Order: sequence, then C-alpha cells, then structure tokens
Amino acid sequence: MPYPTFDRSQLRLLPLAERVHDFVLDEVLSLDAPLRLNDSPEIHAVAQRILDARRAGAPVIMMMGAHVIKTGMSRFIIDLMERGLLTHLGVNGACAIHDYELALIGATTESVARYIQEGQFGLWEETGHLNDIIREGIAQGMGIGESVGKAIAEGDFPHKEVSILAAGYRLRIPVTAHVSIGYDITHQHPNCDGAALGEATYLDFLVIAQAVTRLQGGVLLNFGTSIMGPEVYLKALAMARNVAHQQGTQINQFTTAVFDLHDLGPDVHGTPSKQDPAYYFRPFKTILVRTVQDGGESFYIRDYHQATLPALHRLLGS
Repeated sequence: MPYPTFDRSQLRLLPLAERVHDFVLDEVLSLDAPLRLNDSPEIHAVAQRILDARRAGAPVIMMMGAHVIKTGMSRFIIDLMERGLLTHLGVNGACAIHDYELALIGATTESVARYIQEGQFGLWEETGHLNDIIREGIAQGMGIGESVGKAIAEGDFPHKEVSILAAGYRLRIPVTAHVSIGYDITHQHPNCDGAALGEATYLDFLVIAQAVTRLQGGVLLNFGTSIMGPEVYLKALAMARNVAHQQGTQINQFTTAVFDLHDLGPDVHGTPSKQDPAYYFRPFKTILVRTVQDGGESFYIRDYHQATLPALHRLLGS
C-alpha cells in the first residue's frame, strides 16, 4: 500500500507584497562601495591564477551559495562575467530564488523565525512561478539556470540589471542551478513538478560536467557553499577524468580556492583527521586537498564575502 502524502491543495499562498523582506535593492552594493578589502597573499595569488587562466583560454568556474547574493555581491559577479573573467557559475536553488525575487520586486529574503511560526514560510505566490518557468524551460531543452535567466532577461522584471541569471543568459555564460528536492521554498508549492525539476537540474549537472572537462589550466572558485559546490564539482570531475584517462589526457593541473569563514587550522593542504571537526567541512578535503593532490594547487581565503569578492574584483582590474 502507498504511504500517505501531503495534500498541497490545502496550502494558502500569499502575495510577496504582504511579506516583510530582510534584503532590499539598496543593499546590492555598487562596484565602488567603500569596503574593507581582503589583502592576503592568497587572494593576490588567486587573482593572478584567474588572469593566467583566461589569457590561456582556460575556464574559471565559480560555485556559490545564496549568501553571496544576500551580502550584496551581485554587481561584482555580473561585472566579472561581462569582462569574460568568469566562464561558468554553479549555483544552488536558493540563489535562483533570491536572484529572481530581486529582479522582480527589488527585495528578497524572509525571516524564517517569524514565518515558520505563522505557517507561511516560503509560501508566496510570485516565487512559485519559478516552478512554471522550469517546467516550460525543460520542455524546450533548457536547464533551470538558463530557463530562469531567459525569463528574467526577456520578461517584465524591473530590476533585471542585478540578476546574475539574466546576465548569464544575455552573455551566453552558463549559470547552472543544482537543487535537491525539499531544499527550496518553491518545492512546497502546489505547482512544483518533481519530474521537471529533476530533469532540469540534471541537465544543468551535465552542462557543468562538460565545463569541468576543460578545467586543465583553469580555476575553480567556491564561495560560501559547503555542500552543493564541493559535491557537484567532485562528481563532475570524476566524470571528466574518467573520459580523460580513456583518451590518454589529464585534468590535474588547475587551481582551486575556497572562500569561507570556518577556521580550518594552520594546514589547509592536508586532510584533517576524522576526530577534527574540520574534516566534515566538505570544501576542505574535497576542494583544497583531494582533487588537487596530483598536480594542482589550492588556496583558502577566510573572510566575509564583502571583503573577498570586491577585493578579487579589484585585483582583476577594470
């Protein structure tokens, strides 16, 4: 006998106009905003590796979590895309949601503490339209990132200039969205189509796996994503190296960099013991150690996004 399932038709959706927003358009920082910039040797080295990679025609792939957007960094990322310094962005589902809401209403982010008590967390009408966009997009052979980027770029979105996904669609730079069902507020909505969502995010995974096949001589950046970024990158690299070995080639000389706040101790290039809590921070052992141990190099920059991304942007010139 099948297990009982939740009846989504019982849900009440409210318009975004009734939500109190914790992040608004004015908090999206300008490129010349006065900020404390990280000036570590590591960030200078990463900037140089990026410049070297792009001069050689190698890719620069950025994996990112939603807090990069929620700390006001969208314009910095878009500028790097426009200048050809980022060639692929891998984002999680929350990134797509916040990017979409910012472009649509100039605000995003709700108080989980407040709205979970009211039973209203995540249940906002306009945000649920993302499910329709994804379903329509996969029918046209597009993954989540391209579908949402196209909808924003071509639709009536008053603030599309701060949309990373729209910039990717406009510039033909892949922005792939990697979601796990049940992680995002849009999955609560009655119009969420699990089959379409799975097919669309899997297409995005294959797109990023293809990008990783060209990673030799390139750079992999991981900004504030502790699960999606390292895990998607790890599986994509395994696939890419499998084919490379069959062809007699290698993907072993590239640079990785992790930007986060965790204290990983004095040695970020050796796998910590399982008794060390840092062992369970996936970017450490996956991005900083295991995937570069046969010829690559890695860097860890510990600071806030507002200090690292603008610093990297400035070091890369204008």
